[in-house]
Amino acid sequence: MSSESIHGYSDRISVSSGQRIRFMVSAEGVTSYRADIVRLIRGDTNPKGPGPKEELIETSISNEYPARFQPIYAGSHVLIEDPASLLNPSVAITLHAFIMPTTAGKGPQGILARWDPELRMGWAMVIDEQRQLALWIGDGHGHFLRVAAPTPLLDNVWYSAGASYDSATGRAIIDLRPLVNSVNSLIGPVAIVPAPATHETITERINFSAQSQMVIAGWASGSSATGATIVDGHYNGKIDRPRVYARALGAAEFDALATGREPGGGGPIARWDFANEIASSGIASDEVTDSSGNNLNGRCINMPARGMTGHNWTGRSEHFIHAPAEYGAIHFHDDDLEDAGWKSDFELEISDSMRSGVYAARLRIRDAIDYVPFFVRPVTARPTAKIAFLAPTASYMAYANEHMGIGAGIEAIIGRTAVVQQQDLYLYEHPELGRSTYDVHSDGSGVCYSSRLRPIPNMRPNYRHETGSLWGFAADLDLVGWLEARAYTYDVITDEDLHQEGAALLSSYKVVITGTHPEYYSSAMLDALETFLTAGGRLMYLGGNGFYWVTSYHPGKPHLIEVRKGEGGSRAWQARPGEYYHSTTGERGGVWRNRARPPQKLVGVGFAAQGFDYSSSYRRMPDSRDPDTRFIFEGVPDDELIGDFGLVGGGAAGHEVDRYDLSLGTPANARLIATSEGHSDSYQRVVEEILFTYPGTGGTQDPGVRADIVYFPTTGGGAVFSTGSIAWCGSLSHNNYDNNVSRITANVLDRFMVGDPLPSS
Repeated sequence: MSSESIHGYSDRISVSSGQRIRFMVSAEGVTSYRADIVRLIRGDTNPKGPGPKEELIETSISNEYPARFQPIYAGSHVLIEDPASLLNPSVAITLHAFIMPTTAGKGPQGILARWDPELRMGWAMVIDEQRQLALWIGDGHGHFLRVAAPTPLLDNVWYSAGASYDSATGRAIIDLRPLVNSVNSLIGPVAIVPAPATHETITERINFSAQSQMVIAGWASGSSATGATIVDGHYNGKIDRPRVYARALGAAEFDALATGREPGGGGPIARWDFANEIASSGIASDEVTDSSGNNLNGRCINMPARGMTGHNWTGRSEHFIHAPAEYGAIHFHDDDLEDAGWKSDFELEISDSMRSGVYAARLRIRDAIDYVPFFVRPVTARPTAKIAFLAPTASYMAYANEHMGIGAGIEAIIGRTAVVQQQDLYLYEHPELGRSTYDVHSDGSGVCYSSRLRPIPNMRPNYRHETGSLWGFAADLDLVGWLEARAYTYDVITDEDLHQEGAALLSSYKVVITGTHPEYYSSAMLDALETFLTAGGRLMYLGGNGFYWVTSYHPGKPHLIEVRKGEGGSRAWQARPGEYYHSTTGERGGVWRNRARPPQKLVGVGFAAQGFDYSSSYRRMPDSRDPDTRFIFEGVPDDELIGDFGLVGGGAAGHEVDRYDLSLGTPANARLIATSEGHSDSYQRVVEEILFTYPGTGGTQDPGVRADIVYFPTTGGGAVFSTGSIAWCGSLSHNNYDNNVSRITANVLDRFMVGDPLPSS
């Protein structure tokens, strides 16, 4: 790969006239770069298609800019504010926390630290190179003390971990006690675990002093160009109820702490109970409050996982709101990332002349180019068209920087050799860009948060999925290109807009068109679409595997979504027991089907199967000849296969497909007008429909493995048209947009735009 590279991101994803959007850029191997604004029309580089197309927009930001490298500091932790330097006891100190390490062998990791690693100055309770709980004490002048527990830590086991030091006597204690019950650890109480150990020794008398900032789950190592604290020694695992004392506790007092009792002799300098932030609506704050009375409060950085089971979880309640005392843990990861934290390079004010559409900041250097996409929507309550393209930005975020393209097992899933893109390789080489909700952290736990405040190389107009076909944002440009080729006037709005504004955002539109894969949906978004349809709106669902995963937007951070993969659904990981509820909103995660809102209720079809070897075509069904549906097939011969062509697997029915199912809520008046055929056994029925494993669930044998095209009118004069396939829009451009997929889509859109009531017998 070239040593020259350029990447960027923006502070917003949806803007309208008069609003401003900032762009953050980092470049390597060059001294300058070129930035322009382009309107994106097509992105596909497939030689069988019409080719990429973009329109240069004259704006004030078109210019050459000085290049600079901007690093990313991944890893979650808590920074503690201590303006009065109370956390700098001069004579004695005790540190205690309940901990569950998840990668004890990865190297030194800070648990509680006010430590300068360069000067070896301050104090820290850590996991050291030998997987041992250790205490570090240093004065910055060459005097350094290390005391460690005699036994190594086990991963995924809860411990009471304590350390104390008295500089007047030189006495140091390390106290480590496993706290295993039937449910709180990977192992159970019948397993043999190291016995509780209190290691006491007399050491050098060091007059220690700490000057760096206190950190939970790491230690401070400097400041970034923006003035932010850089943290190293990131800890992987859970920490519960940490505290600091300005005196040296003994073995009996550690015994009290291990059993949840406060030892006599004076309270702690600081006592952080992470359960204090639990509210009835979730944990929407980054704050960590000190209950000692000294106001040594902290702030979570890079979004560690909240609402997590603690050391005392009994398994009797699975919701952190119902048993907050058992959810006092935060799960930290060394690869968490909420905000890349780069400085802004340029800022654009959206002018009235920029029509609603899909745009990008195009960043160019000699051997590299990057696009930073954004969406220009109409000013609130001032639509410019009858049609709205609803860009599935929540799904873009869920897949942001996913690593499946070069992951083990991907070829078994897609049924052929994976096609690795340059973006995939860059993400593999640069894990600091963060992960997607399809990845696991370095400790094997699932990634439940995803942010757009970072470069997202796989959300680009020219990105092709590991399947070799377009996916997500790039695939949705096939629809945008079709709207442009057919000269439709349309607005663009986003999931983020819909979540924040609800049904009011849709009320002025006659037709809303989805993207190819609107998989991730919040309850507010579902409610808005239901209201739109019952009020007479018309919806064209031109994708597959839509309205599937329960998704939460952080109530104070629109750039952040949360997804907990539950016990059902096609999932890359599964949340641990007791951790199915979203920390940001308090709602249960998983698939909407398991919360009694299967997509069939909304759009008539729902996820049925997936396969990535090739796509197939549809055959018309008897309902297609009904007088109510005749308009859909005007100009299409009765016996013609629909979509036996296309840029996504060679057909219009493929990748992920949805099926009509009355038992899951497909309306009784829905017309099944076409169904796909000829799928291979790489297409397997979705796991949530398989109660027992048995052969015969592939496309060659299982009639439920198919994509269905469904049409039905709704109350109030609305209607739904669903194609049930991610690949549908990849067939629109075939033969210069003159084909039956394009014709059917246009027939429906033209009829849906008319104000007259739709036929409904």
